Amino acid sequence: MRETNKVFHLAIPCKELDETVEFYEKLGCKLARRYADRVTFDFFGDQVVCHLSPNHVDENPKMYPRHFGITFLAKEEYDKALQMAIKEDLPFFKEPMVRFAGRQEEHLTFFLLDPANNLLEFKYYHDASMAY
Repeated sequence: MRETNKVFHLAIPCKELDETVEFYEKLGCKLARRYADRVTFDFFGDQVVCHLSPNHVDENPKMYPRHFGITFLAKEEYDKALQMAIKEDLPFFKEPMVRFAGRQEEHLTFFLLDPANNLLEFKYYHDASMAY
């Protein structure tokens, strides 16, 4: 498990800064910094940097092998993120579903699509030991 004095960092492409800021703020992320070529967010306690690179946007994204997101340890937080996505009319790539039903690794999940076609997964495991 990660120590609390560390922050995970992820850099991803974006095609336009204003729409990127709008999407991530609607998701509840805080804009930390903005420059002419990138924006940095507090993404649920970690750092996501969206670099302006419209020529590197995946026009046909697939869930596997590339996506990122949050595994919530509290169901209430998962539910809150889902309700926020619905309320803000954020684009779903995959609607909420249950994966691995009836197995120890059963979890709730949904995927969102950001303006640059980056896929974000949000999930909650009923058995917290399966989070890693």
